[in-house]
Amino acid sequence: MISGADERFLTRNGMAARQLAALLLNHDADTRLPRLRDFAGELKVGNGTVQAGLQLLEEAGAVETRARGHLGTFLVRADRAVLWRMAGLGTLLAAMPLPYSHRYEGLATGLRAAFEEAGSPFAITFMRGASTRLAALLEGKVDLVVLSRFAADRLASDHPVELVADLGAETYVGSHGLLLRRGVALETKGLRVAVDSSSEDLRMLAAQAFAGRDDVEWIESSYMQLRGLFARERVDATVWNLDEVSDHLGPDVEVLPLGEEITRELALRNSSAALIARTEGAGALEAVRAWLNFDLVTKLQGEVLRGERVPLY
Repeated sequence: MISGADERFLTRNGMAARQLAALLLNHDADTRLPRLRDFAGELKVGNGTVQAGLQLLEEAGAVETRARGHLGTFLVRADRAVLWRMAGLGTLLAAMPLPYSHRYEGLATGLRAAFEEAGSPFAITFMRGASTRLAALLEGKVDLVVLSRFAADRLASDHPVELVADLGAETYVGSHGLLLRRGVALETKGLRVAVDSSSEDLRMLAAQAFAGRDDVEWIESSYMQLRGLFARERVDATVWNLDEVSDHLGPDVEVLPLGEEITRELALRNSSAALIARTEGAGALEAVRAWLNFDLVTKLQGEVLRGERVPLY
């Protein structure tokens, strides 16, 4: 059953109030608001409808405004959570890699806190592979994708996506290394190398690490299968994220450094977490984008990595 308050937001004035709520999400407290006729022109309604819409938002506790004579009308206070709900923007959904490491858990924890601080309902879905997450973004199934800056740059050059944020070095991975099954020589002919083609980073790094070797047998796999593949001697080597590698792969795998030319070229972009969105952008993301505190993301990620905070996402 629709309450009296809800019924008011189904009227012409109420619809204007919902549109105004979305616009007011982009205004700071104690700043002058556009003139009524400017709002009216943007919403294609009359001045009286804008005035009534603002009054509805005030009555709902979403905003408080004050007229200051010739200086105009100022936004005294805004409850972003209420404005968000009034605007009907829904929940923002971000796609991340599977949270198999504390670094990813910390990243998810930080993102959740940053969006909550900005007054936006937020949720995370976990998907293996940057290409899978990209497809979900392009199809409109998610609003944001988390991946490495290296992958983000490559994908942005071929698809209608744009960079929202680069969180800095070692926010995505600490480093990558070459994993070799203990007792197997790297020079072994017919070396079986696991590769996850859905991961832009790992595919490119593996290609560079074994460049010039036509004797390598590529074994398509998921990084979640690596422990079993190494244990059953189904693969001999791979390139992988070294975060917590000993916990995931056990003692029968040794870690070798990648070639200096690879680490020099890719270390920074490969280790940085990036957020990308569709170039046209979802209305909800545009409404919250300027309010996101990415320093909070990295702060909380660091606390999770140091064991000072329990992951919450």
